[in-house]
Amino acid sequence: MSVLLLLLLVALFGLGFLSPVWWLAAAALIFGLVHYSRSGSDGWSRGGDSEYRGYLEYRAYRDRQDRWDRRYRRQRQNHWDRRDREHRK
Repeated sequence: MSVLLLLLLVALFGLGFLSPVWWLAAAALIFGLVHYSRSGSDGWSRGGDSEYRGYLEYRAYRDRQDRWDRRYRRQRQNHWDRRDREHRK
């Protein structure tokens, strides 16, 4: 898809030597490509960068939470065993 847009951009730039209106169309296409590729909402990437970043933040949070749980589960084993038994009822 990006190859077709690149070819369209080159064609519009080439036609710009005939009429400056084509250069304006090429500039608008360049602006659109740059603007939408930075925002990540163009649908060309796999889900957008913000969704992947959100997943990485969630994963880091879960890793920290797991380390915290492992650390304090060892220190308060009786408390956690009692809570597990109550939870299973």
